Amino acid sequence: MRDILYLEQIEQAETLFKPQRIEVLRLLAEPRTCGEVAQHLGQSKQRVYYHVKLLEEAGLVARVAERRVRAVHEGVYQATARSYWLSPRLVGRIGGLREARDAMSLGYLLDLMEEVQEDVAKLDPAVSELPSFGVSGQIRIAPERRQEFLDELRDTLQGLFARYGGAEGDAFKLAVACYPKAEEEDD
Repeated sequence: MRDILYLEQIEQAETLFKPQRIEVLRLLAEPRTCGEVAQHLGQSKQRVYYHVKLLEEAGLVARVAERRVRAVHEGVYQATARSYWLSPRLVGRIGGLREARDAMSLGYLLDLMEEVQEDVAKLDPAVSELPSFGVSGQIRIAPERRQEFLDELRDTLQGLFARYGGAEGDAFKLAVACYPKAEEEDD
């Protein structure tokens, strides 16, 4: 079982539109027969089998074994991943994507996050240690110093790109996002 399955095909996403299929998928985190899943859900085996077959066709569930119960062979199924990421490109945005985005716009930030999500989803989860790094923090900038901050950040990043942007060595992607933090509501 994979840790993450990145869903890029609309057919896979459509398979998950039924809440019952999501429940079946959750129960199949452990190998189970359709009868066992049906018992947990209080539904008929036939109904569960229908949903399992659709999930299997979409690549979200796999048959991992078979049990013989009396004269019947019963399949044992398991989810193909522990979690599923839906590509933001499948959902889209109202108004569509613009050709060129201003680096200071919310649309550009959304595009960047989609790109990062897609890149991370394509990393090989079988590799025990991926040389990656993440950092997050909160800063406060007075309105009159925003441009100064952005200029300093741009200069720092351009210096790093110039220093480490050669053609040799392992390629890494660096994405930096700076956005206003939403105000938290007081309870």
